[in-house]
Amino acid sequence: MTSDASVTAAPVEPTAQGSRPDGKRSAWRELPFLVALAVVLALLIKAFLLQAFSIPSGSMQHTLEVGDRVLVNKLVYDVRGIHRGEVVVFNGKDDWGASEGSASTPSNPFLRVLHKAGAFVGVVSDDKDYIKRVIGLPGDRVMCCSPSGNVVVQPAGGLAVELHEPYLLDAGVDVDPNKFFCAAGHDRAFCPAGAQGLLVPAGRLFVLGDHRGASADSRYHYTDAHHGTIAVGKVVGRAFVVVWPVPHASVLGVPSTFTSALAVPGASYAVGALGALPVAVLRRRRAVRRA
Repeated sequence: MTSDASVTAAPVEPTAQGSRPDGKRSAWRELPFLVALAVVLALLIKAFLLQAFSIPSGSMQHTLEVGDRVLVNKLVYDVRGIHRGEVVVFNGKDDWGASEGSASTPSNPFLRVLHKAGAFVGVVSDDKDYIKRVIGLPGDRVMCCSPSGNVVVQPAGGLAVELHEPYLLDAGVDVDPNKFFCAAGHDRAFCPAGAQGLLVPAGRLFVLGDHRGASADSRYHYTDAHHGTIAVGKVVGRAFVVVWPVPHASVLGVPSTFTSALAVPGASYAVGALGALPVAVLRRRRAVRRA
């Protein structure tokens, strides 16, 4: 009778202290790389795609309340033009100065860094950004008011259209003298119903807040050259959704008074925008390289 062969275990190679047997790096060692990657991705998203903004004032109530956080699409206007009725964020530093309701930048260096970080994630508002609704495009004539007390928009070569804006907080209130504006000035006596509208210059937009009685908008920043309008090139992007607080979460669409009466392009235009997307991305990349 033969005896069973003895079984010996294969020798185990010693491992370096602190390393894992499978040769993978520790999760703690990978953490700095993951954090750096997250920061880079966040910077790319902010620069080219999306950015969060905080609402500092009541000028857009009740569409947007003080403290709401909105996401802004920064790419959309590279593939199509701006539409009437859209809510846009724009840089008003040169045209309008500091934005209404926003805090000034702290003088303390540490607090200034925190302020910039807060502006980056949308917790605080940058002191040069505004959010308003687009009412008039380049070449439009805009005035207030119609016999019903509404804003009137006349596209270039088109008929005058009365806007019915049920979302306004103070629709129909006549106590604010800046409610009335037209080519002749900013007063009810100068702008009776049917008066010629103010001409929106080329390359600029006429914008208003939804809370017309508490919005320092194109009616307040009147100049002979620009008539209170803002440059198209200063538009950061379109605010398209409220993300915080959760009870206020909503999509910021274009009101029907703009889509029906002023013929905002629909699905066919969206198809064209998708086709132009790769071209716009390449163009933006070339612009960044030249900067």
